[in-house]
Amino acid sequence: MPRLNLLTADTAPDASRPLVERVLANNGFLPNLVASLANAPVALETYLTVGEINGRASLTLAEREVVQITAARIHGCDFCVAGHSAIALKKAGFDKGAVVALQRGRPVGDARLDALAAFAAEVIATRGAVSDAALAEFTGAGFGREQVLEVILGVSLATLCNFANNFAQNPINPQLQPFSAGVLGA
Repeated sequence: MPRLNLLTADTAPDASRPLVERVLANNGFLPNLVASLANAPVALETYLTVGEINGRASLTLAEREVVQITAARIHGCDFCVAGHSAIALKKAGFDKGAVVALQRGRPVGDARLDALAAFAAEVIATRGAVSDAALAEFTGAGFGREQVLEVILGVSLATLCNFANNFAQNPINPQLQPFSAGVLGA
């Protein structure tokens, strides 16, 4: 049972309602993450705003999803693993094998994406104090200093939603369950 009420457009505080309605219109359903973040309008606004900003990064959608799935896996957020796996498969052009590999923390077989996943994991493990060797591997895969900061941005976004989901103990929406690590990789 979730620790936070899963709010709807009808039950959310006034400041959260337009945000909830926008998510519903964009997704066709209300992810439980958003339903729980709606309890604190500033938390929901931050999540959506940072998500929009992250979407303008120079990292491709596929690269941003590598960061999100990697962070969710490390942070133990099954909800976000499922949600970002759905995006990776439906919108970012990943095949099932690559998504399952990301869910398990294994190489996907693409040197650039593997370097990105390793760098994102290093950012999380060292709280940003990555080694010169890790930075050299990342830049050696064709990434620049701008992308270093964009990975940190992606990790910060993931931290907000991963930690919020982990605290709230949100169930995975039925629409996302087929993409969860236990189902997709089975």
